[in-house]
Amino acid sequence: MPISTMKKTTDERGDLWRDIFTALGLSTGAAVALGLSRFAYGLLLPPMQADLQWTYVEAGALNTANGAGYIFGALVAAWLARRWGTARAFLAGFSVSVLVLLLTAMTASLSALILLRTVGGVSTAITFILGAGLVSAICPLENPRRRGALVGVYVAGVSIGVILAGAALPIILQGGVQRWPEGWIVLGLLGAAGLPAAWLAARRVHQPAGGTMALLSTRECRRIAPTLIGYGVFGAGYVGYMTFIMALLREQGGSSEQMIWFWFTLGLVSAVTNLLWGRVLGAFSDGRGPALVFATAMLGTLPVLLYPGPVAMLLSAILFGGSFMAGPTSITIVAQRQLSPASWTAAISLLTVGFAFGQTIGPILAGAISDMTGSIEAGFWVSPLLLAIAACVNLLQRPPVPAESPALAGKSS
Repeated sequence: MPISTMKKTTDERGDLWRDIFTALGLSTGAAVALGLSRFAYGLLLPPMQADLQWTYVEAGALNTANGAGYIFGALVAAWLARRWGTARAFLAGFSVSVLVLLLTAMTASLSALILLRTVGGVSTAITFILGAGLVSAICPLENPRRRGALVGVYVAGVSIGVILAGAALPIILQGGVQRWPEGWIVLGLLGAAGLPAAWLAARRVHQPAGGTMALLSTRECRRIAPTLIGYGVFGAGYVGYMTFIMALLREQGGSSEQMIWFWFTLGLVSAVTNLLWGRVLGAFSDGRGPALVFATAMLGTLPVLLYPGPVAMLLSAILFGGSFMAGPTSITIVAQRQLSPASWTAAISLLTVGFAFGQTIGPILAGAISDMTGSIEAGFWVSPLLLAIAACVNLLQRPPVPAESPALAGKSS
């Protein structure tokens, strides 16, 4: 092999590892935004509900408030990136998210907790969206599979957050349901530990030429409309599962040890499979990628409803855990394939708005049905129904026209 070829291969490998480490640093933002701030609430919900004597609607209201804040954060994320710079706004959102986790431990007032969850929704949306924008800009001109793999690395941070929460919170809660405030403090400290890595990674990323667009054109919105609608329905379906799964398993007679293993398995499978999903989804240029993810998540909700027991818990953790966090990966890749690099942050913001609308509806709808029927299983059926609809809607997403898609045009050239 010629020396020049060997040098080129070595340089490419060095660039790849540098890109991966940058994506890993940014993934700490994803861990805080969703893994610690949103999904860990599913672990803290049962003790908070027992200690504070909440109804299922009140328990779901906190996630609805978080989703409402997420909508606002998604709406302003691209504007903040354009005004302050993506890296600076990302780090600001990260810092506020950590502060909110710590402050959540300081009050038992439902109204104060709703306010904190709303503010946390704003900051975590900004963190996650701008983190995704930064990771998309690491190598905007590389092949789609490599971009997909890097997005997969970024989103895998959410799963790491789930695993850390699953390892730490059950130990704390062994002391009784009244120790839930300590759980929020631990989540805040875990988030703060990731801030230095995020800061170093964000400094390494250069924004794509042409800057960041604050809004998409009407034509661009129409181009990704099926993905937008499907992702919103997915948000409603998946968040209902994540909000009430632990309460459902407890009602079905699951032991504390079984639920700890369930949560740990869900997070571990999610972290591993999301790296694989990134490369698989990078091969799709239409809506089949998200549809495949959403359909797999739907299948993952069924075992605990149809055949309650330890085997069903494990199967659900594997199927749902192996697919639910590939949702953000799948729609980020669709945005990359359909639109120009300058539009990526605005597109991810818009898609996250739809997603957040779904997240505000899912917990309240599932909680209201559970309260009316007196059965949490009745409300839980909302999740598979919505996930099935989301998969069908995303099949309507058509592939981009090569002449109109810089991503595909670059690939073909």
